[in-house]
Amino acid sequence: MTESASWTQRYAASLMNTFGPPKLVLERGDGARVWDADGNEYLDLLGGIAVNVLGHNHPALVTAIADQATKLVHVSNFFTTPSQVELAERLLGLVGAEGQVFFTNSGTEANEAAFKLTRRTGRTKIVAARDGFHGRSMGALALTWKPAYREPFEPLPGDVEFVPYGDLDALAAAVDDETAAVVLESMQGEAGAIVPPDGYLATARSLTTEHGALLWLDEVQTGVGRTGDWFGYQASGITPDVITVAKGLGGGVPIGACIGVGAAGSLLQPGNHGTTFGGNPLATAAALAVLDTIEKDALLDHAATLGRRLRDAVSGLPHVRDVSGRGLLIGIGLDTEIAAAVHDRSLAAGLILNACGPARLRLAPPFVLTEEQADRAVAILAAVLKETPL
Repeated sequence: MTESASWTQRYAASLMNTFGPPKLVLERGDGARVWDADGNEYLDLLGGIAVNVLGHNHPALVTAIADQATKLVHVSNFFTTPSQVELAERLLGLVGAEGQVFFTNSGTEANEAAFKLTRRTGRTKIVAARDGFHGRSMGALALTWKPAYREPFEPLPGDVEFVPYGDLDALAAAVDDETAAVVLESMQGEAGAIVPPDGYLATARSLTTEHGALLWLDEVQTGVGRTGDWFGYQASGITPDVITVAKGLGGGVPIGACIGVGAAGSLLQPGNHGTTFGGNPLATAAALAVLDTIEKDALLDHAATLGRRLRDAVSGLPHVRDVSGRGLLIGIGLDTEIAAAVHDRSLAAGLILNACGPARLRLAPPFVLTEEQADRAVAILAAVLKETPL
Protein backbone atom coordinates (compact mmCIF):
# COMPACT_ATOMS: atom_id res chain seq x y z
CA MET A 1 0.00 0.00 0.00
CA THR A 2 1.32 3.48 -0.89
CA GLU A 3 1.72 6.24 1.70
CA SER A 4 -1.19 8.11 0.14
CA ALA A 5 -3.44 5.04 0.18
CA SER A 6 -2.64 4.42 3.82
CA TRP A 7 -3.49 8.00 4.83
CA THR A 8 -6.67 7.91 2.73
CA GLN A 9 -7.77 4.73 4.48
CA ARG A 10 -7.17 6.31 7.90
CA TYR A 11 -9.00 9.46 6.75
CA ALA A 12 -12.08 7.42 5.86
CA ALA A 13 -12.04 5.73 9.26
CA SER A 14 -11.64 8.90 11.33
CA LEU A 15 -13.16 11.94 9.56
CA MET A 16 -16.81 12.70 8.81
CA ASN A 17 -17.66 12.05 5.18
CA THR A 18 -18.67 15.60 4.33
CA PHE A 19 -16.34 16.04 1.36
CA GLY A 20 -16.09 12.55 -0.12
CA PRO A 21 -12.71 10.82 -0.45
CA PRO A 22 -9.76 13.24 -0.68
CA LYS A 23 -8.23 13.43 -4.16
CA LEU A 24 -4.66 13.65 -2.82
CA VAL A 25 -2.73 13.47 0.42
CA LEU A 26 -0.53 16.57 0.21
CA GLU A 27 2.62 16.87 2.29
CA ARG A 28 4.40 20.04 1.20
CA GLY A 29 4.36 22.92 -1.24
CA ASP A 30 6.54 25.62 -2.75
CA GLY A 31 5.02 28.54 -4.65
CA ALA A 32 2.50 27.14 -7.14
CA ARG A 33 3.73 23.55 -6.73
CA VAL A 34 2.72 20.86 -4.22
CA TRP A 35 3.87 17.29 -3.57
CA ASP A 36 1.81 14.35 -2.36
CA ALA A 37 2.73 11.75 0.25
CA ASP A 38 4.24 9.53 -2.47
CA GLY A 39 6.52 12.29 -3.76
CA ASN A 40 4.52 13.17 -6.89
CA GLU A 41 4.62 16.84 -7.97
CA TYR A 42 1.58 18.87 -9.06
CA LEU A 43 1.06 22.34 -10.48
CA ASP A 44 -1.58 23.98 -8.31
CA LEU A 45 -4.08 26.11 -10.25
CA LEU A 46 -6.72 25.80 -7.53
CA GLY A 47 -4.76 27.54 -4.77
CA GLY A 48 -6.75 26.04 -1.92
CA ILE A 49 -9.92 27.35 -3.65
CA ALA A 50 -8.61 30.88 -4.17
CA VAL A 51 -7.02 31.04 -0.72
CA ASN A 52 -3.27 30.61 -1.27
CA VAL A 53 -2.70 33.92 -3.04
CA LEU A 54 1.02 33.86 -2.17
CA GLY A 55 1.30 30.18 -3.01
CA HIS A 56 2.74 27.65 -0.60
CA ASN A 57 5.54 28.25 1.89
CA HIS A 58 5.99 31.93 0.96
CA PRO A 59 8.83 33.34 3.10
CA ALA A 60 6.99 36.57 3.98
CA LEU A 61 3.98 34.68 5.30
CA VAL A 62 6.10 32.08 7.11
CA THR A 63 8.17 34.80 8.76
CA ALA A 64 5.12 36.81 9.83
CA ILE A 65 3.47 33.75 11.40
CA ALA A 66 6.67 32.65 13.13
CA ASP A 67 7.44 36.13 14.48
CA GLN A 68 3.91 36.66 15.76
CA ALA A 69 3.84 33.21 17.39
CA THR A 70 6.80 34.23 19.55
CA LYS A 71 4.77 37.18 20.89
CA LEU A 72 1.02 36.47 21.07
CA VAL A 73 -1.22 33.95 19.33
CA HIS A 74 -4.54 34.69 21.02
CA VAL A 75 -5.76 37.31 23.50
CA SER A 76 -9.63 37.07 23.42
CA ASN A 77 -11.93 39.89 22.39
CA PHE A 78 -11.60 41.56 25.77
CA PHE A 79 -8.39 43.00 24.35
CA THR A 80 -6.98 44.14 21.05
CA THR A 81 -3.53 44.05 19.45
CA PRO A 82 -1.61 46.38 17.13
CA SER A 83 -1.91 43.98 14.20
CA GLN A 84 -5.72 43.83 14.57
CA VAL A 85 -6.06 47.61 14.49
CA GLU A 86 -3.54 47.98 11.67
CA LEU A 87 -5.35 45.41 9.53
CA ALA A 88 -8.73 47.10 10.04
CA GLU A 89 -7.21 50.45 9.08
CA ARG A 90 -5.50 48.85 6.08
CA LEU A 91 -8.72 47.29 4.78
CA LEU A 92 -10.61 50.56 5.14
CA GLY A 93 -7.77 52.26 3.28
CA LEU A 94 -8.10 49.77 0.43
CA VAL A 95 -11.86 50.48 0.31
CA GLY A 96 -11.09 54.19 0.38
CA ALA A 97 -13.79 55.14 2.86
CA GLU A 98 -14.41 55.47 6.57
CA GLY A 99 -16.13 52.64 8.37
CA GLN A 100 -15.65 49.82 10.86
CA VAL A 101 -14.48 46.22 10.51
CA PHE A 102 -15.58 43.00 12.25
CA PHE A 103 -13.08 40.14 11.97
CA THR A 104 -14.12 36.49 11.64
CA ASN A 105 -12.46 33.14 10.92
CA SER A 106 -13.96 32.48 7.48
CA GLY A 107 -16.08 33.79 4.64
CA THR A 108 -19.30 32.22 5.82
CA GLU A 109 -18.81 33.82 9.24
CA ALA A 110 -18.16 37.18 7.60
CA ASN A 111 -21.46 36.77 5.76
CA GLU A 112 -23.22 35.74 8.97
CA ALA A 113 -22.04 39.00 10.54
CA ALA A 114 -23.22 40.97 7.52
CA PHE A 115 -26.59 39.17 7.56
CA LYS A 116 -27.13 40.12 11.21
CA LEU A 117 -25.99 43.66 10.43
CA THR A 118 -28.76 43.99 7.84
CA ARG A 119 -31.39 43.11 10.48
CA ARG A 120 -30.30 46.17 12.45
CA THR A 121 -31.77 48.34 9.69
CA GLY A 122 -35.21 47.35 11.00
CA ARG A 123 -35.98 45.52 7.76
CA THR A 124 -35.69 41.79 7.01
CA LYS A 125 -36.00 41.37 3.24
CA ILE A 126 -32.82 40.35 1.41
CA VAL A 127 -32.45 40.20 -2.36
CA ALA A 128 -29.83 37.66 -3.49
CA ALA A 129 -28.80 36.20 -6.84
CA ARG A 130 -29.49 32.84 -8.39
CA ASP A 131 -26.36 30.69 -8.67
CA GLY A 132 -24.76 32.79 -5.92
CA PHE A 133 -22.72 31.18 -3.15
CA HIS A 134 -22.25 32.79 0.26
CA GLY A 135 -21.34 29.89 2.55
CA ARG A 136 -22.78 26.86 4.31
CA SER A 137 -23.62 28.07 7.81
CA MET A 138 -27.38 28.46 8.25
CA GLY A 139 -27.63 32.20 7.65
CA ALA A 140 -25.21 32.28 4.74
CA LEU A 141 -26.88 29.17 3.33
CA ALA A 142 -30.19 31.03 3.26
CA LEU A 143 -28.57 33.44 0.78
CA THR A 144 -27.00 30.65 -1.29
CA TRP A 145 -28.94 29.51 -4.32
CA LYS A 146 -27.90 25.91 -4.99
CA PRO A 147 -30.81 23.61 -4.02
CA ALA A 148 -28.48 20.67 -3.26
CA TYR A 149 -26.84 22.74 -0.54
CA ARG A 150 -30.09 24.24 0.81
CA GLU A 151 -32.79 21.62 0.75
CA PRO A 152 -31.38 19.12 3.31
CA PHE A 153 -31.38 21.89 5.94
CA GLU A 154 -34.61 23.78 5.31
CA PRO A 155 -36.29 25.71 6.79
CA LEU A 156 -33.58 28.35 6.61
CA PRO A 157 -33.80 31.98 7.79
CA GLY A 158 -36.44 33.45 5.51
CA ASP A 159 -37.41 36.62 3.67
CA VAL A 160 -34.84 36.06 0.91
CA GLU A 161 -35.83 36.72 -2.71
CA PHE A 162 -33.63 35.34 -5.50
CA VAL A 163 -33.24 37.06 -8.85
CA PRO A 164 -31.28 36.02 -11.96
CA TYR A 165 -27.69 37.29 -11.74
CA GLY A 166 -27.02 40.10 -14.18
CA ASP A 167 -30.70 40.76 -14.94
CA LEU A 168 -31.23 44.49 -14.38
CA ASP A 169 -35.00 44.37 -14.80
CA ALA A 170 -35.40 41.51 -12.32
CA LEU A 171 -33.27 43.35 -9.79
CA ALA A 172 -35.25 46.56 -10.22
CA ALA A 173 -38.51 44.66 -9.73
CA ALA A 174 -37.30 42.96 -6.56
CA VAL A 175 -35.82 45.92 -4.66
CA ASP A 176 -38.37 48.04 -2.80
CA ASP A 177 -38.76 50.13 0.35
CA GLU A 178 -38.93 46.96 2.47
CA THR A 179 -35.55 45.69 1.28
CA ALA A 180 -32.86 45.61 3.96
CA ALA A 181 -30.05 44.70 1.58
CA VAL A 182 -29.08 43.40 -1.81
CA VAL A 183 -26.25 40.85 -1.61
CA LEU A 184 -24.24 40.10 -4.74
CA GLU A 185 -20.87 38.71 -5.71
CA SER A 186 -18.97 41.14 -7.92
CA MET A 187 -18.20 38.05 -10.02
CA GLN A 188 -19.88 34.74 -9.22
CA GLY A 189 -17.06 32.48 -8.10
CA GLU A 190 -18.43 29.02 -7.43
CA ALA A 191 -20.74 29.33 -10.43
CA GLY A 192 -17.58 29.41 -12.58
CA ALA A 193 -16.26 32.99 -12.72
CA ILE A 194 -19.43 34.54 -14.13
CA VAL A 195 -18.96 38.26 -14.84
CA PRO A 196 -22.10 40.45 -14.74
CA PRO A 197 -22.91 42.79 -17.64
CA ASP A 198 -21.49 46.30 -17.62
CA GLY A 199 -23.51 48.61 -15.40
CA TYR A 200 -25.02 45.84 -13.27
CA LEU A 201 -23.30 46.72 -9.99
CA ALA A 202 -23.79 50.45 -10.65
CA THR A 203 -27.52 49.82 -11.11
CA ALA A 204 -27.59 47.79 -7.91
CA ARG A 205 -25.95 50.75 -6.18
CA SER A 206 -28.54 53.19 -7.56
CA LEU A 207 -31.50 50.96 -6.67
CA THR A 208 -30.37 50.35 -3.11
CA THR A 209 -29.69 54.02 -2.56
CA GLU A 210 -33.11 54.95 -3.99
CA HIS A 211 -34.90 52.55 -1.63
CA GLY A 212 -32.78 53.09 1.47
CA ALA A 213 -31.37 49.57 1.35
CA LEU A 214 -27.81 48.40 1.89
CA LEU A 215 -25.65 47.18 -0.98
CA TRP A 216 -23.61 44.24 0.28
CA LEU A 217 -20.84 42.91 -1.95
CA ASP A 218 -19.57 39.42 -1.16
CA GLU A 219 -15.88 39.59 -2.04
CA VAL A 220 -14.99 36.41 -0.19
CA GLN A 221 -13.62 34.84 -3.36
CA THR A 222 -12.95 37.90 -5.52
CA GLY A 223 -11.31 40.14 -2.91
CA VAL A 224 -7.64 40.64 -1.97
CA GLY A 225 -6.50 41.10 -5.55
CA ARG A 226 -8.00 38.00 -7.15
CA THR A 227 -9.48 40.01 -10.05
CA GLY A 228 -6.49 42.34 -10.46
CA ASP A 229 -8.12 44.97 -8.21
CA TRP A 230 -8.08 44.83 -4.40
CA PHE A 231 -11.85 44.17 -4.57
CA GLY A 232 -13.77 43.00 -7.61
CA TYR A 233 -16.42 45.74 -7.34
CA GLN A 234 -13.81 48.49 -7.75
CA ALA A 235 -13.77 48.00 -11.53
CA SER A 236 -17.37 49.25 -11.56
CA GLY A 237 -16.56 52.55 -9.83
CA ILE A 238 -19.03 52.17 -6.97
CA THR A 239 -18.72 51.96 -3.20
CA PRO A 240 -20.96 49.42 -1.42
CA ASP A 241 -22.24 49.70 2.16
CA VAL A 242 -21.01 46.30 3.27
CA ILE A 243 -18.11 44.19 1.98
CA THR A 244 -17.30 40.67 3.11
CA VAL A 245 -13.86 39.22 2.46
CA ALA A 246 -11.98 36.08 3.49
CA LYS A 247 -10.27 33.43 1.33
CA GLY A 248 -7.11 35.21 0.18
CA LEU A 249 -6.84 37.56 3.12
CA GLY A 250 -4.71 35.32 5.33
CA GLY A 251 -2.94 33.48 2.53
CA GLY A 252 -4.04 30.20 4.13
CA VAL A 253 -4.37 31.31 7.75
CA PRO A 254 -8.11 31.36 8.57
CA ILE A 255 -9.46 34.91 8.70
CA GLY A 256 -12.44 36.82 7.31
CA ALA A 257 -13.80 40.33 7.65
CA CYS A 258 -17.12 42.13 7.43
CA ILE A 259 -16.45 45.73 6.45
CA GLY A 260 -19.20 48.25 7.16
CA VAL A 261 -18.74 51.43 5.12
CA GLY A 262 -19.91 54.73 6.61
CA ALA A 263 -23.02 54.41 8.78
CA ALA A 264 -23.28 50.68 8.06
CA GLY A 265 -20.18 50.20 10.18
CA SER A 266 -22.01 51.19 13.35
CA LEU A 267 -25.17 49.11 12.92
CA LEU A 268 -23.82 46.28 15.08
CA GLN A 269 -23.47 47.44 18.66
CA PRO A 270 -21.94 45.80 21.79
CA GLY A 271 -23.63 42.47 22.46
CA ASN A 272 -25.10 42.13 18.96
CA HIS A 273 -22.43 39.75 17.67
CA GLY A 274 -19.18 38.10 18.68
CA THR A 275 -16.38 35.65 17.93
CA THR A 276 -13.74 33.97 20.06
CA PHE A 277 -10.95 33.63 17.52
CA GLY A 278 -11.83 36.28 14.91
CA GLY A 279 -9.09 38.86 14.37
CA ASN A 280 -6.57 37.17 16.63
CA PRO A 281 -2.98 38.42 16.40
CA LEU A 282 -1.67 35.43 14.45
CA ALA A 283 -4.29 35.75 11.71
CA THR A 284 -4.09 39.53 11.46
CA ALA A 285 -0.28 39.47 11.30
CA ALA A 286 -0.53 36.93 8.50
CA ALA A 287 -3.06 39.08 6.64
CA LEU A 288 -0.86 42.17 6.93
CA ALA A 289 2.03 40.16 5.44
CA VAL A 290 -0.21 39.08 2.55
CA LEU A 291 -1.31 42.63 1.77
CA ASP A 292 2.26 43.95 2.11
CA THR A 293 3.59 41.31 -0.28
CA ILE A 294 0.88 41.84 -2.88
CA GLU A 295 1.69 45.55 -2.84
CA LYS A 296 5.50 45.23 -2.71
CA ASP A 297 5.69 42.62 -5.48
CA ALA A 298 3.08 44.32 -7.74
CA LEU A 299 0.96 41.17 -7.71
CA LEU A 300 -2.24 42.99 -8.69
CA ASP A 301 -0.71 43.83 -12.07
CA HIS A 302 0.70 40.32 -12.35
CA ALA A 303 -2.72 38.78 -11.63
CA ALA A 304 -4.35 40.96 -14.29
CA THR A 305 -1.66 40.32 -16.92
CA LEU A 306 -1.22 36.60 -16.31
CA GLY A 307 -4.99 36.19 -16.17
CA ARG A 308 -5.33 37.62 -19.68
CA ARG A 309 -2.54 35.33 -20.88
CA LEU A 310 -4.27 32.27 -19.41
CA ARG A 311 -7.70 33.19 -20.76
CA ASP A 312 -6.29 33.76 -24.25
CA ALA A 313 -4.35 30.49 -24.15
CA VAL A 314 -7.24 28.26 -23.08
CA SER A 315 -9.84 29.88 -25.32
CA GLY A 316 -8.68 27.94 -28.39
CA LEU A 317 -8.38 24.50 -26.78
CA PRO A 318 -10.53 21.54 -27.84
CA HIS A 319 -13.99 21.35 -26.19
CA VAL A 320 -13.70 24.93 -24.83
CA ARG A 321 -16.97 26.77 -25.48
CA ASP A 322 -16.33 29.99 -23.56
CA VAL A 323 -13.83 31.55 -21.18
CA SER A 324 -14.85 34.03 -18.48
CA GLY A 325 -13.45 35.86 -15.49
CA ARG A 326 -11.00 38.60 -14.59
CA GLY A 327 -7.52 38.44 -13.16
CA LEU A 328 -6.69 35.01 -11.81
CA LEU A 329 -10.25 33.81 -11.36
CA ILE A 330 -11.07 32.07 -14.62
CA GLY A 331 -14.06 30.01 -15.75
CA ILE A 332 -13.83 27.60 -18.68
CA GLY A 333 -17.10 26.45 -20.22
CA LEU A 334 -16.95 23.10 -22.03
CA ASP A 335 -19.09 21.95 -24.93
CA THR A 336 -20.22 18.80 -23.11
CA GLU A 337 -20.37 17.46 -19.56
CA ILE A 338 -16.81 16.22 -19.26
CA ALA A 339 -15.52 18.49 -16.48
CA ALA A 340 -15.16 15.68 -13.93
CA ALA A 341 -13.22 13.52 -16.39
CA VAL A 342 -11.00 16.46 -17.36
CA HIS A 343 -10.35 17.16 -13.68
CA ASP A 344 -9.34 13.56 -12.95
CA ARG A 345 -7.14 13.22 -16.03
CA SER A 346 -5.47 16.58 -15.34
CA LEU A 347 -4.73 15.49 -11.79
CA ALA A 348 -3.17 12.27 -13.04
CA ALA A 349 -1.04 14.40 -15.38
CA GLY A 350 0.15 16.65 -12.53
CA LEU A 351 -2.28 19.60 -12.79
CA ILE A 352 -4.72 20.62 -10.05
CA LEU A 353 -7.83 22.51 -11.22
CA ASN A 354 -11.48 22.60 -10.20
CA ALA A 355 -14.54 21.11 -11.87
CA CYS A 356 -17.21 23.50 -10.58
CA GLY A 357 -20.04 22.11 -12.73
CA PRO A 358 -20.72 19.26 -15.15
CA ALA A 359 -19.41 21.35 -18.06
CA ARG A 360 -17.37 24.05 -16.30
CA LEU A 361 -13.83 24.30 -14.95
CA ARG A 362 -12.46 26.96 -12.63
CA LEU A 363 -8.90 28.21 -12.21
CA ALA A 364 -7.86 30.22 -9.13
CA PRO A 365 -4.07 29.88 -9.00
CA PRO A 366 -1.66 31.62 -6.61
CA PHE A 367 -0.60 35.10 -7.69
CA VAL A 368 3.01 33.87 -7.69
CA LEU A 369 2.30 31.54 -10.62
CA THR A 370 4.94 32.25 -13.26
CA GLU A 371 4.40 32.61 -17.01
CA GLU A 372 6.33 29.38 -17.59
CA GLN A 373 4.13 27.54 -15.09
CA ALA A 374 0.98 28.98 -16.67
CA ASP A 375 2.12 27.83 -20.10
CA ARG A 376 2.91 24.35 -18.73
CA ALA A 377 -0.56 24.17 -17.15
CA VAL A 378 -2.19 25.08 -20.47
CA ALA A 379 -0.11 22.43 -22.26
CA ILE A 380 -1.27 19.75 -19.80
CA LEU A 381 -4.89 20.86 -20.10
CA ALA A 382 -4.63 20.93 -23.90
CA ALA A 383 -3.33 17.36 -23.97
CA VAL A 384 -6.08 16.19 -21.61
CA LEU A 385 -8.84 17.89 -23.62
CA LYS A 386 -7.46 16.51 -26.87
CA GLU A 387 -7.59 12.99 -25.45
CA THR A 388 -10.97 13.35 -23.75
CA PRO A 389 -13.71 11.81 -25.98
CA LEU A 390 -17.14 13.37 -26.35
